Amino acid sequence: MEAFTIYQGKTVPFMNNNLDTDQIIPKTYLKRIEKTGFGQFLFDDWRYLEKRKPNPDFVLNDPQYSEATILLSGDNFGSGSSREHAVWAIKDYGFRVVIASSFGDIFYMNALKNGLLLITLPQETLQQLAALSPDDKVTIDLPHQKVISRKEEFSFSIDQSWKEKLIKGLDEIGTTLQNIDKIEAYEQTIPSYWK
Repeated sequence: MEAFTIYQGKTVPFMNNNLDTDQIIPKTYLKRIEKTGFGQFLFDDWRYLEKRKPNPDFVLNDPQYSEATILLSGDNFGSGSSREHAVWAIKDYGFRVVIASSFGDIFYMNALKNGLLLITLPQETLQQLAALSPDDKVTIDLPHQKVISRKEEFSFSIDQSWKEKLIKGLDEIGTTLQNIDKIEAYEQTIPSYWK
């Protein structure tokens, strides 16, 4: 998993509330077994018209947001089913951070386990960030738990164990492998007939 410390990127506001995982990636596209290739289907029902023609009225199709890597949204982002594909689609599209006023619990855990940083901020703060120019960059300082725009900085909370894992770039397997010496030592104690 890629480590996350200090990151700077442009934002795109998609300020809808209650964006569930089926809206993030419709079930039609869940047939792949890899974690890649899902970005093209992100918010598919909004992004495309008939015959997959890009919808010119959808914010992700607006050329001024083509370089955005920080998604701003509303309340209850990622509610609904537990599909991990929603996180894979967001990451595969190119987003490193999602900032919303609240998240679905299962989606939140899936995101952290896949290295996608989710930040919870109040609606009024989100509106300030959404009002920034598409060319403005925002800095995410995970060690100091700050979101920094050209005008202001905002503090956010995160579970300290997950903060440490993200900073070190450790998923659950990486965390386990930190104890590889102990694991290998234990394996040497297993009788040969069990191997």
